[in-house]
Amino acid sequence: MNKIAPFILVFTLLLSTTVIAQDWKYDFEEAKVLAKEKNQNIVLLFTGSDWCPPCIKLERKIFSNTDFKKFADEKFVWVKADFPKRKKNRLSEEQQKKNFSLANRYNKKMVFPVILVIDQEGQVLGATGYRKMSANRYMELLTTFDSFGR
Repeated sequence: MNKIAPFILVFTLLLSTTVIAQDWKYDFEEAKVLAKEKNQNIVLLFTGSDWCPPCIKLERKIFSNTDFKKFADEKFVWVKADFPKRKKNRLSEEQQKKNFSLANRYNKKMVFPVILVIDQEGQVLGATGYRKMSANRYMELLTTFDSFGR
């Protein structure tokens, strides 16, 4: 019985982390439909998940925060446009096209990370990047952008 306990603990931790993680979408059109259904705005993240130090800090310090995860799920529809460089993290050709199309519209200079709060019609309400602040302050910042369009 003692040999099974560590596996149960790890499984429980993984399950609980999955339950409260952001529900990232990777298709912007799908996100717009969902945003209308839920009457929420969209957060669009442009990231270089495997090479961009501020992007990695954003994931570790803000997005992994328990309070932030809960806030994220309740407040916005989340879309990730990732531009990884490592071969092992390469996206499908279809996903790469979607991400470059989004960048052509919303991030022509290819700056990373960029976080945009976008209304249900696709209009930008606010923009930010990585900022050295607490998760709570980051939630307040995103909320101020969200309130501009309402």
